[in-house]
Amino acid sequence: MRSDGSPSRVRRRRRGKPAWYAPAAVAVDVIGAAVPVYAAFRLFDEAHAVYYAAAVSVAWVLVRAARTRYTWRALGERGHAQPLLRDGMVLVALLTMVRAATGEDSPCHLVPAALVVCLAFTAACQTLTNRHLQARRRDGRGVRRALVIGETAALNGLVNRLSRRTDHEFVVVGVCPIGDDTPNLIAPVAGRLAQRLPAHLSDDSAPVLAAVRGLEVDLVFVVSGPTMAAERLRRLSWALHEDGCPLVVVPGLTEVVQRRVTVATLAGLTTLHVTPPARGAALLAKGVLDRVGAAVLLVLFAPVFAVVGIAVRMDSPGAVLHRQIRVGHQGRHFTLAKFRTMVADAEQLKQELAKTNEHDGLMFKMRRDPRTTRVGRVLRRFSLDELPQLVNVVRGHMSLVGPRPPLPEEVAQYDEVELRRLGVKPGLTGLWQVSGRSDLSWDETVALDLHYVDNWSPVVDLNILSRTLRAVVEGNGAY
Repeated sequence: MRSDGSPSRVRRRRRGKPAWYAPAAVAVDVIGAAVPVYAAFRLFDEAHAVYYAAAVSVAWVLVRAARTRYTWRALGERGHAQPLLRDGMVLVALLTMVRAATGEDSPCHLVPAALVVCLAFTAACQTLTNRHLQARRRDGRGVRRALVIGETAALNGLVNRLSRRTDHEFVVVGVCPIGDDTPNLIAPVAGRLAQRLPAHLSDDSAPVLAAVRGLEVDLVFVVSGPTMAAERLRRLSWALHEDGCPLVVVPGLTEVVQRRVTVATLAGLTTLHVTPPARGAALLAKGVLDRVGAAVLLVLFAPVFAVVGIAVRMDSPGAVLHRQIRVGHQGRHFTLAKFRTMVADAEQLKQELAKTNEHDGLMFKMRRDPRTTRVGRVLRRFSLDELPQLVNVVRGHMSLVGPRPPLPEEVAQYDEVELRRLGVKPGLTGLWQVSGRSDLSWDETVALDLHYVDNWSPVVDLNILSRTLRAVVEGNGAY
């Protein structure tokens, strides 16, 4: 019972995630570890292959369980390569210690080799369950009901942001604004909090707990601000936690990934330390890998260059390559080369087609641009027209991964926020290219580019490069 005599709802329903996620994850890990280990030991005619396979599979499941990979909160969520690799390293270390303690003389190189297959099985299972969960969430299933508390302006911003995205698990079922202003939201007002600091705990807790219970809320978001901070926020957390309801405080910091944020306590205050984006050695390594990778790709794609060049020349009159002035890192201009996909006088015709622009921002895009040639449509569909930009990467004008290189006339209209896109070198591929390309709105394009500028790392670049092949094959937004 709570101090006010009302019942405490300590346990809340876990909504939405299918019950088969946990057994499926365990089964995949068992099979993924046992089968390759057994096959490796049998290949080398080792005795007791079955026992080795069983021991490794049990150890793998125990490592994953100890690192909370089978918890309800983790199952089905987007997996990352780093935690999975760390799990594999823990397993190898554990098996090495067991081998040393027992005096086992089996070939130690067989297990790490077999674990490559095991990690692939686990990664595939994570990907499939995540796609299944994302599909459920797009249909309004597999979500958690949330109540949002805060000042009206901040509350509007958070709720609108959550409603525009489907890559999270929350649906806002009600809001509790602070003060008398009415939020401009579809979510109903489930209660109101006074603008001033309440004299009694119940002044805040009563309307909030009534909303939590009436709407069957799973979690409460509080947008921190001048009227909801320090002692008032602390008191509200007491009431919610006594009722068994989790609390999430939103500090107003946006588009900063978790690895850049550390939490610390200073003089009783909870502080967030935000590290700057990767610089120094990471930036140097990015430049080296860009140039070496682009040089290797130029050699590998040399036959493709020849075939595409001949096709462009035979399809329509004009140069094989189309050159444009683009804006790069810190506003530096450079000449970008692409295979020509349009008629020779495309730039002149652009002025006549200006009114038919189908993009809502500064870029000019048309799904059925009459200037595009027959070969050009094929090249754009599979992004083959971008291949000559590998030369720009080798010369240091561009990176393999980065924002789209803009035109000077676009940059001339940038505001202060949009200019932030020029904080890194433009890329041959990037978040824009793997997230929908021309199907994205201008605001979405800018948001993706700024997210990359603020949070890039070598791991992020590798992830984007791995997603690029799929984006090219699917061709979404390629026109």
